[in-house]
Amino acid sequence: MPLSFDRLGIAGAGAWGVALALAAAKAGRQVTLWGRDAEAMRQWRDARRGHRLPGVELPRSVAPTSELADLGRAEAILLVTPAQATRAMAGQLAARLPPRPLAICAKGIELTTHAFLTDAVAEAAPGWRLAVLSGPSFAGDVAAGLPTAVTLAAQDEALAVALAAALKSSHLRLYHSADPRGVEIGGAAKNVLAIACGVAAGLGLGASAGAALIARGFAELRRFGEAFGARPETLMGLSGLGDLVLTCSSAQSRNFAFGVALGKGVPLSEAGGGRLAEGASTAGALMALARERGVDMPISGAVEALLAGRIRAREAVSDLLSRPQRAEL
Repeated sequence: MPLSFDRLGIAGAGAWGVALALAAAKAGRQVTLWGRDAEAMRQWRDARRGHRLPGVELPRSVAPTSELADLGRAEAILLVTPAQATRAMAGQLAARLPPRPLAICAKGIELTTHAFLTDAVAEAAPGWRLAVLSGPSFAGDVAAGLPTAVTLAAQDEALAVALAAALKSSHLRLYHSADPRGVEIGGAAKNVLAIACGVAAGLGLGASAGAALIARGFAELRRFGEAFGARPETLMGLSGLGDLVLTCSSAQSRNFAFGVALGKGVPLSEAGGGRLAEGASTAGALMALARERGVDMPISGAVEALLAGRIRAREAVSDLLSRPQRAEL
């Protein structure tokens, strides 16, 4: 019998979690939206509005809650917490609920363990069927009903097909994949590369430099992905090249904006402007894994060095430009 999911849970009520709740409701699903902040969830429940996405109103098919047990009503759950909190959140779900499909919607690599998020969640929630959702998407665009396409991947392709069908609507198109590793690598690496593009923009280096960084950054992403078993077509798709282009070229991207601030000389502690830039936490883990496999990633390495305070923004650019000439690979 084909899988189907009429009741979905969203674990995480930030902007992306709310946007996905709206998308699921538009797809005709009953949605339980969980957030840790009881007052914020009361506001969503009573006023149907919240500060995360101003102007957005939740339909009645979305039930906000701060009680984790309420996610037990869901047939599948989307895990929409920051990358570095994903393992802990998965562990809380596993401690309170029986196993069910769980789609990871964060983009990153664990800083402390250098684990990919699917591996971290598999350890924290054994027996749960895992998927990954990623691709070129801004929460505001999805919440506003603007056309968006993303990838949903699982080793069990039937699960990926069913979850994609449960979320698809007139404005959100989902492509299914059996390559979750490739999808999560694209989502993690592009955040680090977006910081580099933002730095170049902040330094006023021009559009040509930005285009070069995107192209050479994709070469790094491809080398890294291939070293860890990602499929080439995944890296060339929405969750790889597509997400890289979006994140590296838009001020809506928190990672790009973070890099712009660094390029303009804003101190590291203030560059985020109070918003989370996942690439800042991922850079060190990404480069540690790259070194283990002997993957050449000069742009990502420059971002790592910049964030560690070992180099300044203009020095990073100068070092990249002074690398020995070589054939384009």
